[in-house]
Amino acid sequence: MAPAMLILYALLLSQAAARSLLSSSPSSLSNAAPSDLPAARYKPFRPYWKDKEAIISKIQGGGGGGDAIFGASKAFEGSSEYVKMRYHMGPVLSQQMHIYIVWYGRWKSSDKSIIRDFLASVSSPQSAAVPQPSVQRWWSTVRLYTDQTLQNITSQLVVAGEHNVDYSHGHSLTRLTMQEVLKGALAENNGTLPVNPRRGIYLILTAGDVVVQDFCRAVCGFHYFSFPSIVGYTLPYAWVGHSEKQCPEVCAYPFAVPSYMTHTTPMRPPNASPAVDGMVSVVAHELAEISSNPLINAWYAGEDPTAPTEIADLCEGMYGTGAGGGYAGAVLTDARSGVNYNMHGVNGRRFLVQWIWDPVLSACHGPNASD
Repeated sequence: MAPAMLILYALLLSQAAARSLLSSSPSSLSNAAPSDLPAARYKPFRPYWKDKEAIISKIQGGGGGGDAIFGASKAFEGSSEYVKMRYHMGPVLSQQMHIYIVWYGRWKSSDKSIIRDFLASVSSPQSAAVPQPSVQRWWSTVRLYTDQTLQNITSQLVVAGEHNVDYSHGHSLTRLTMQEVLKGALAENNGTLPVNPRRGIYLILTAGDVVVQDFCRAVCGFHYFSFPSIVGYTLPYAWVGHSEKQCPEVCAYPFAVPSYMTHTTPMRPPNASPAVDGMVSVVAHELAEISSNPLINAWYAGEDPTAPTEIADLCEGMYGTGAGGGYAGAVLTDARSGVNYNMHGVNGRRFLVQWIWDPVLSACHGPNASD
């Protein structure tokens, strides 16, 4: 099939899925085989260096405040007049968001608590008492995105349900079996979670001993929408993996760094778990993108809907002022414990979360920005 026809086909499928989401009923996609559907190239959440030799040279030379990729004189990190974040007329999540967590595999209760507290920090009533910079302020950049009726992305997120799955599909999952996991988590299939196509986000989190297709090699997380032919409904969902046993230097960066970055010291995780602290930023990444592009037809840069560059993709690896080229940027350090973070959350938590593309500034931005 010609590339132009593939793009048209992908757009038609996205429109069909949008109608399904808005009507709360399965669309005509239910009759399509999964192999007939476009495969989105999910963006990896990992440090990415266009010129590794330049970065290594900078690190070994102890270069000052310069940026080996973008230069030192930019007004905002990642800013570019060439990036055209465009709206493609699809829905954004503008109503109160109900997050349903699927814990796949065996999880420590302490690890679950870190992720729950991050999600609660976005809009908890306690957020008003949280010191700045805060997770809630970070989310305010996500909220700048609107739909065609000028409704902003919601400020209200609530964890509305959780479901534990003890390796129902084994220790190795593909992207399609991931949807089978989601199907089994629904109450109508002997799970515990409701079907909520209008306001629900289904977050599948896999334990450290679960291998997922393309995990570590190309992705640390992804988001998409479920196929009615598998799940029975079009439901926005995301997956993030626990990297401790598989690739912490990729998916828990900057709490672990690649071996060739010999002069770079890993940052200290604010919640004493490199893998889960790293997961928090990937969860944030996917949450921002699923809110602004739930059906892959709303906010993204580029002309190819099967490979969208979304609002968090543009700012991967950027956590503070001066970030770029493998340098995470200026972040906060606790004087007593030495842990690194860039925002506060509920229950005294601190997190290190990547920045988001700000459509007003046309640049990456975060709550700890100093310029």
